[in-house]
Amino acid sequence: MNIFKRLFKIGQAEANASIDNMEDPIKMTEQGIRDMKEDLAKSVEAMAQVKAMAIRAKNERDEHDAKAKDYESKAIAILKKAHAGSMDAAEADRLAKEALAKKEEAQSHATRAGEDTSKFEGNVAQLQGTIQTIKDNISNWENELKTLKARVKVSDATKNVNKQMAALDNTGTVSMLERMKEKVAQEEALAEAYGDIADTNKNIDDEINAAADTSEEKVDDELAKLKEQLGLGKDNA
Repeated sequence: MNIFKRLFKIGQAEANASIDNMEDPIKMTEQGIRDMKEDLAKSVEAMAQVKAMAIRAKNERDEHDAKAKDYESKAIAILKKAHAGSMDAAEADRLAKEALAKKEEAQSHATRAGEDTSKFEGNVAQLQGTIQTIKDNISNWENELKTLKARVKVSDATKNVNKQMAALDNTGTVSMLERMKEKVAQEEALAEAYGDIADTNKNIDDEINAAADTSEEKVDDELAKLKEQLGLGKDNA
């Protein structure tokens, strides 16, 4: 029982896959173009066959026309011989009638062949129109296929980008980046604050050192000691 269920699921999955493939616009368009090319090949083959029949019918018409003219010429020649006395008149009439009957038969065949020629040539013209229509459709759909492929690429790329952006937002990456940006701004502000405090402390120390500076008095004391050692006191001076 389980085996049958599994087989049913496999068959169902394959059927769904087939439907998905059938709904693929690129594959369907390519298949349609292949079908049209097959129709084109069949139409060209049919036109070649009909054109061959038209040529054959035309040749038969010309052949029967030539026979009709030949029998007419022979009937005239026979009658002329009888008129000139070189042939029996009754025999001449009989043969001339036979020749004229052959002429009528040949003309009948020529007429029929002519009608067949016109019919086949009409069929050829119709097939030529059909072939041209199929060629135009193939050309148009091949151009449509190029456009369709480009549109599919654009839509796939857009879909992937949007999907990635949606995934980023769903996982909180964007929110995390915003928080990190805020934290960096806070750290920069804190660093600037410490810098201001350091500058403030430095200025106070400078003021204190300047007020407590006794370097000039020390120099005076040193000068007085040196003069005393050299005996250059105030009296000596």
